[in-house]
Amino acid sequence: MNVARVNMCHGDREWHRGVIRAVRRLNEEKGFAVAVMMDTEGSEIHMGDLGGAASAKAEDGEVWTFSVRAFGLPLPERTINVNYDGFAEDVRVGDELLVDGGMARFEVIEKLGPDVKCRCTDPGLLLPRANLTFWRDGSIVRERNAMLPTISSKDWLDIDFGIAEGVDFIAVSFVKSADVIKHLKSYIAARSRGSDISVLAKIESIDSLKNLEEIIRASDGAMVARGDMGAQVPLEQVPSIQQKVVQLCRQLNKPVIVASQLLESMIEYPTPTRAEVADVSEAVRQRADALMLSGESAMGRYPEKSLSVLRSVSLRIEKWWREEKRHEALELQGVSSSFSDKISEEICNSAAKMANGLGADAVFVFTKTGHMASLLSRCRPDCPVFAFTTSTSVRRRLNLQWGLIPFRLSFSDDMESNLNRTFSLLKARGMIQSGDLVIALSDMLQSIQVMNVP
Repeated sequence: MNVARVNMCHGDREWHRGVIRAVRRLNEEKGFAVAVMMDTEGSEIHMGDLGGAASAKAEDGEVWTFSVRAFGLPLPERTINVNYDGFAEDVRVGDELLVDGGMARFEVIEKLGPDVKCRCTDPGLLLPRANLTFWRDGSIVRERNAMLPTISSKDWLDIDFGIAEGVDFIAVSFVKSADVIKHLKSYIAARSRGSDISVLAKIESIDSLKNLEEIIRASDGAMVARGDMGAQVPLEQVPSIQQKVVQLCRQLNKPVIVASQLLESMIEYPTPTRAEVADVSEAVRQRADALMLSGESAMGRYPEKSLSVLRSVSLRIEKWWREEKRHEALELQGVSSSFSDKISEEICNSAAKMANGLGADAVFVFTKTGHMASLLSRCRPDCPVFAFTTSTSVRRRLNLQWGLIPFRLSFSDDMESNLNRTFSLLKARGMIQSGDLVIALSDMLQSIQVMNVP
């Protein structure tokens, strides 16, 4: 894997600290560069933790109580805590309650003070801290969360924890506007003193779709969180929204992750459904930067198998794409704000075209900030892109971007010496061989060189 995501909806900070430090230790010991992404909980309505139970089954016709009251343990039978105090006031008799985007469905039949009695109309499995949405007359009820902040008080404490632990990415849930992202970025800049944590916007609500372009422009990247999105928009619209977000991120040179339910059946079974394989291949064909596993690796029975399936399907589809020479007709607009950046952008566009036209075996990019590597990744060349940077944190962050294989390397202004060192490094690892055609570029010299590996 390239990035380890820790989800602050589950577990406590001590547990997450252990995971983050285990990843860092493995990076140190094995020479990996796995980045860490912290995913905030957000302030949408969700269930409590089911009194410690791993799951609960709701059967057709059963009456369950959803309550804002604080219960002791054990919870009364068929009772679920809800995290939002205004819940019982906002909901009406006759409303439909969807758990986790429709994994179970209830109808509200009675309100008794802080308790809401609901009859199960679609049986299903209830998982701890599952998301709750309300529908009335065929539309989602949004009054309930219009006043809730995007970043809750718990999220701010989690963000402080993420900054202290030096995570590489913070993903913000249920982003409603670009202002939230800008506010968080200025907070991180003030608190982390020179650290370069990237902020990703999770696109998963109606609000985020209304302000999509400004949110993505303000962010360092985006995640298409299809699970929660499917609870807020009609299911049949999710595929077209996914494609729109992926293409917009590519145009704006922001990495994009496709997430949720990619291999959902592998939580229980050792092989995926063929429909899931087709879904993964579609995300690869759309040229998303990254694919993310959730429950499959967090609590599933086959985490390693899930990862190997994701990897093998992605590799095969990309190979097929190259064999068929399916260079898509997407015209990339300019994204540079300065003349110097414009030069870098044109160099990267030309290098990618040259690599495809000459059938190059690899592109090398020497970059201090990672910006030139990201511009090259945006062009999606056919060959591997080896990115060399002097910074460990830049190396980890480049892991999220399409086609980049990042290394940390101290390099000088002498391009010849840099190239000889990288040739030796990659030949020793079996990644290139003598005679391979390589295109090299650098953000220090703003030049392109074409050569064969000696």
